[in-house]
Amino acid sequence: MKDTESASCDARPEGSDETARKQGSPGDGCAPVRNLSGRSPLMRVTDFLFEAGMLRKTPRSGYQFLGSGKESVAEHSFRAAFIGYVLAHMAGVDPEHTAMLCLIHDFHEARTGDFNYVNSMYNVSRQRPAMEHALQGTGLADALLPLWDEQDAGHTREAQLAGDADQLDLLLNLVEERNLGNPYAARWLEAATMRVVTEQGKELARQILEADHTDWWFKGPDADWWVHKNKK
Repeated sequence: MKDTESASCDARPEGSDETARKQGSPGDGCAPVRNLSGRSPLMRVTDFLFEAGMLRKTPRSGYQFLGSGKESVAEHSFRAAFIGYVLAHMAGVDPEHTAMLCLIHDFHEARTGDFNYVNSMYNVSRQRPAMEHALQGTGLADALLPLWDEQDAGHTREAQLAGDADQLDLLLNLVEERNLGNPYAARWLEAATMRVVTEQGKELARQILEADHTDWWFKGPDADWWVHKNKK
């Protein structure tokens, strides 16, 4: 989207299929964007970084249906990036590229909010226009928008691994909620596990499902530590 453009939002596209929901044109069903040509690229980069911070304040909305657990979109993207790096390392593809796909995949939610599965039955989210508007005038569009498109399309090996990282982060949270006693987490685990598609993702998912989320710290010290702590 050129810096001199502003979106006309008089009409909403017909239909509500997944492609229209994500890829609708910048003028479809969205608020008009002001002409930002008067702001320097560095000012727009600063705007973009403030916008990135909004993800720390944007809740992942599915947990309201699960009944327990919570996280922000930024928290989700942070761990998903590490998971993507690990999966790419396991698969022998580019870990840094995969991690970047994980970091960018939900950036649009700074503007759209997080649409959970129930929301998406009724509401339309113009995801790509949100990305275009966020990147307008920053000088970063040529670098970051193709990453968002790659992840959204899901055709490359890295994009498929990043998609699995998205699901595995949810699996980790659901295992914790299951271990803490939420009886509905098991149902969610079953559905989320079925969305994992790569060999590496499925391998890691199996291990996650068998894990106790406290083992990494509770089983680390010798048993005496929990009695005596650091007292000799």
